[in-house]
Amino acid sequence: HFYVITFKVDPRRQQASGGGSSRNPFDSPFDDFSNDPSYGSSGYAGGTELVENPFSDPRGAKSASNPATKPNPYGAQPTPPSAPVKTPTGLGDYEPAPSRTQGTFKDPADDPTATVSRTRATLRKMFTFGGGGDDDQADRIIHMNDPIKNKEQKFLHNRVTTAKYNMFTFLPKFLYEQFSKYANLFFLFTAIIQQIGQISPTNKLGTAIPLSIVILASAVKELIEDGRRHSQDAETNARFVKTLHGTEFVEKRWRDVEVGDIVRVDNSGFFPADLILLSSSEPDGLAYIETSNLDGETNLKIRQALPETSNILTPHDVARLDGVLKSELPNNSLYTYEGTLRLKEKEIPLDPTQLLLRGAQLRNTRWVYAVVVFTGHETKLMRNATATPIKRTKVERQVNTQIIFLFGLLLTMSIICSAGYFIRQVSASFENNILLQPSNEALSLFFQNILTFIILFNNLIPLSLIVTMELAKYFIGALINADLDMYHEESDSPATARMSSLVEELGQIDYIFSDKTGTLTCNVMEFRMCSIGGIAYADIVPEDKKVRVDENGRESGYYTFKRLLENVKSHPTGPQIDEFLTLLAVCHTVIPETNEDEPGKIAYQAASPDEGALVKGAASLGYVFTTRRPRSVSIIVGEKELEYEILNICEFNSTRKRMSAVVRCPNGQVKLYTKGADTVIFERLAADNNASMLDATTVHLEEYASEGLRTLCIAYRDIPNDEYTNWAAIYDKAATTINNRQKALDDAAEMIEKNLYLVGATAIEDKLQDGVPDTIHTLAEAGIKIWVLTGDRQETAINIGYSCKLITEEMSLIVVNEPTHFETKEFLEKKLATVKSGLPANFGVGTTVEDDDFMTRMGRYVPLSNFPKRKKPRFKKVTLTDIEPLALIIDGRTLDFALESDIAMTFLELATLCKAVVCCRVSPLQKALVVKLVKKNVADSITLAIGDGANDVGMIQAAHVGVGISGMEGLQAARSADFAIAQFRYLRKLLLVHGGWAYSRLSKVILYSFYKNITMYLIQLWFTLNNGFSGQTLFESWILASYNVVFAVFQPIAIGIFDQYVSARMLDRYPQMYRSGQYSEFYNHRSFWSWIINSFYHSLLIFYFFAWMYDESAILPDGRNANHWLLGSMVYTADVMTITWKASLVSDYWVKFTYIAIFGSVALWFVVFPIYATVAPMIPFSEELNGLVSPMFSSGVFWFMILLVPVTAILRDYTWKFAKRMYFTRSYHIVQEIQKYNIPDYRPRQEWFRKAVHKVRMIQRLKRNRGFAFSQSESGQANLIRVYDTTRRKPRG
Repeated sequence: HFYVITFKVDPRRQQASGGGSSRNPFDSPFDDFSNDPSYGSSGYAGGTELVENPFSDPRGAKSASNPATKPNPYGAQPTPPSAPVKTPTGLGDYEPAPSRTQGTFKDPADDPTATVSRTRATLRKMFTFGGGGDDDQADRIIHMNDPIKNKEQKFLHNRVTTAKYNMFTFLPKFLYEQFSKYANLFFLFTAIIQQIGQISPTNKLGTAIPLSIVILASAVKELIEDGRRHSQDAETNARFVKTLHGTEFVEKRWRDVEVGDIVRVDNSGFFPADLILLSSSEPDGLAYIETSNLDGETNLKIRQALPETSNILTPHDVARLDGVLKSELPNNSLYTYEGTLRLKEKEIPLDPTQLLLRGAQLRNTRWVYAVVVFTGHETKLMRNATATPIKRTKVERQVNTQIIFLFGLLLTMSIICSAGYFIRQVSASFENNILLQPSNEALSLFFQNILTFIILFNNLIPLSLIVTMELAKYFIGALINADLDMYHEESDSPATARMSSLVEELGQIDYIFSDKTGTLTCNVMEFRMCSIGGIAYADIVPEDKKVRVDENGRESGYYTFKRLLENVKSHPTGPQIDEFLTLLAVCHTVIPETNEDEPGKIAYQAASPDEGALVKGAASLGYVFTTRRPRSVSIIVGEKELEYEILNICEFNSTRKRMSAVVRCPNGQVKLYTKGADTVIFERLAADNNASMLDATTVHLEEYASEGLRTLCIAYRDIPNDEYTNWAAIYDKAATTINNRQKALDDAAEMIEKNLYLVGATAIEDKLQDGVPDTIHTLAEAGIKIWVLTGDRQETAINIGYSCKLITEEMSLIVVNEPTHFETKEFLEKKLATVKSGLPANFGVGTTVEDDDFMTRMGRYVPLSNFPKRKKPRFKKVTLTDIEPLALIIDGRTLDFALESDIAMTFLELATLCKAVVCCRVSPLQKALVVKLVKKNVADSITLAIGDGANDVGMIQAAHVGVGISGMEGLQAARSADFAIAQFRYLRKLLLVHGGWAYSRLSKVILYSFYKNITMYLIQLWFTLNNGFSGQTLFESWILASYNVVFAVFQPIAIGIFDQYVSARMLDRYPQMYRSGQYSEFYNHRSFWSWIINSFYHSLLIFYFFAWMYDESAILPDGRNANHWLLGSMVYTADVMTITWKASLVSDYWVKFTYIAIFGSVALWFVVFPIYATVAPMIPFSEELNGLVSPMFSSGVFWFMILLVPVTAILRDYTWKFAKRMYFTRSYHIVQEIQKYNIPDYRPRQEWFRKAVHKVRMIQRLKRNRGFAFSQSESGQANLIRVYDTTRRKPRG
């Protein structure tokens, strides 16, 4: 009998307890990630995987020792999903797995990661025979204050490196990358066969030395760029932290920190490794941390030490600590931790509440003591870091393809010439009778001659192309680094091209995937406006909102906050203003912190930035929150201190959309203070509320929302003592319910949150980064589709979408919030059918591009079985014009369903038809999967991902181009990205200007490099046809070898670095020009072949003009016959003149170096050649050139020809350029003329009409969907404030 044991394990969590996995966590039926070079065997180098943001979603398990009062260290807790989430397994089937972004594990036993760990431990015990099965191998044992025992276990050091190479890997990795470029591989082959003396017609080192120079130049560039990464790593490793030695703390560098060290981290310090919190200066061992380096969020998170260690407050106390910490093995799961701490005979469980991750920062906590559990590359942050992926640009892939074409052309030419020699050797009388070559050797020489001609024509493929491209890219990257327009003075952060090899990709971006928090927004909330008693107030009153008196003598408009302070004393609404500001100062879960060095300064610690903004706003208006005790809060109003007893807190959650506090006022009156969304507050108002005030407040709410502000309604009611007594009993019973406790608490809150009286409304600004709306609007005009992938709630994301102009008023919203797989599929299919029904018949959406794939077409004629097969994209890239603008909104739970194989293509097709896509509540894994979905299935699309936190690293490295926000020191995203900028607004110039220039420059460099080499080496072909296919070269070997490194190298470099087809101002003014890069107008197969045909024409003209002038009967002035070396030198001169004229014709922008490079190349030839041709034969070296200088430069015919031939050749190019500009005009031709002649732009803008339409549409949208946005934590805060007492003096440690 056979028994099958099946373990259902979520593949994304298989590595949570250490060890690797052979299954790729990115496996998906719609995408083959295993063949992507960006990922290792398990999706990331080093066997790591993407994980979600641990700082916005809950995963903190309650401590077994104190389950009721332990505060949740994480932010908001979303509602658990109503249906299991389907997770791709890569095998075609799907297994239900809890959603990372939605689930809430009340017990560690429910955590699937913990389940995996237990399953592995069970398997290990079941199937391990004889040793290796003890617990010591499954756990990490750390001895407290015993470094000798810890060193015996040989834990990993704390040095980290994010560099691409090290001393041992540089050579193999670099050579692999270089020779994966077909041009370098071909020249390596040529250099090898050139060493066979009887085959090579040229010098043995003629290819090897130039190839070595090219490889060496690329190596220097790679070392410089990687050196920057090493210097950043060295700077990080050299930071100091205090570690315990004996009974005092001494400074030690991060790189020397070891597992088991007890460290002291002071306020504002970064954690050097993964630590377990022992104690802190705060009550009950609380500590505040900021994770902006990890997730871009600036709001503070809370950690709490174990009660058993929280009283360790001095170095002597911690030095006496004796115990053993048993920890899980290093893994990449940021939001889980399992371990135990054994103190004497007691073993205490550890959970994520005590975990301090490397890279996070201690904030508003004087100090913490902590023990090191993971160091270096074993820390959770570094286990999530990925090796720098190898990215190839679209242009490079096209170059590789065209090098294959040229190799085919070269091979064809070689076979034809070898066949010609074969025919002559068999049948020609000259070979048989004069040269006496035996015909029976013709066949054996045929194959040998093929190699000879390959060597002769080898530079048909330009050797200098790769190094010229790399050099141009490097200097373009340097220009990006030096651009003062992208320098952020406040943070001293310049733009940085960390991967200059991708610069031209910046000019071809089709999709931008952006994080929201920290990328589009500053995550800084500011209290801007409020409405109290139907009267609107504002911090700064806009010009069009200032108070005016109408014809009836009534005032209307916004008053300043200064007027509010006056009204509270004398205006009829004064009592309402007092109630409003009191509610803001009392109804919250904020904790005030005072600094002993600055006694008058209060810092408010809030889990929700919105609450912090409201409390600060109340303080600025004279209602200062000063003290929190376990059962009360104190505020100062004027000169008077008032204490309010906090009886109960009804916490916020996404279902209730409100928060309430039951308080006992100083006069003994019990009141209910409530704040929440207008939709839930209005339906709970008492019937006798002032109707005119309600109408005025509603108008103000609509105006606030139209400005993109986050709104809340403020209400209260008085509660009789007997009613409160009865309700308190119900609430206490609900709080102790075992099953469905949250529902019982919600039901209890519902009983008292009724018959409210509206006081007013608040408006908070989620401050956007400077220039974000204009940047998004401009990028959208450039044809770039922008998708926002955020962990925020849907209402918040939509409001930010409107305020930053991602979503405009004319867009229709498609909101996808389906609870099950089948409902999601049905909804998407229905919406897609509706959208497609309104499209033109020839729109082409959903058309497979398989038949249009070039390699597929080639496969009909050429066997391609040896070529690697790539998965064909499903959809063509489309331009959204003349169709209804749409915006797709989808939440993380539904996105899990949408990414499954049977729905993914439907979702993608619908999304590509939308001008904007917003994915809410998504995990980092989902971010990367969405990027991959578009990258793999939309033909010719180039993707860019931009973010600022460690949770964005996955999508940054999955995209073609990754951009990190570097506004704050040490941000993980910036270090993992290809480019780093300090502000989102700099993306506008980075793409439109630097990207547009880079694509145009590199296109010209590539085409020109192909042109100049093919022109030169086709001359060899024409000479071969005239010399009996002998394989004789027309040019001296070293002169020929110097063509690509001396005489024809500066022209493309000047074009590649300095050329501008239009100015930066014009590129920014007319963003539609960016589409030239998106659709590869400057460099494509058509332009490639047109330049190749032009090379044929120029080479024919140059060779046969001179061959006609200097035939076999030409006599030199000294009586000698003109030989082919003289002919070759003259032809070489004419070629240098022709390609130089061509360079001047294609250059659009001239600087000093352009003049020097283009005309200096010709001057260099006329100076170097006579010297070399005179001196070299005397050595002896290059004896072929002996005696050529005088007859060549003294010939009048030579001077006439080197003027006539280039002008004749270039005349056709000039005529064609004129015809294109006059009769086949492109957009950039028109802009060039606007720039040249400074023509005014008379486009009618109709601003007044646009503003009117904007206002009408905004009001219609608000009436359809007027919501709110409030990022209040879901639970856990009520317990926290019950243990906090700000009146207690904090220990100094």
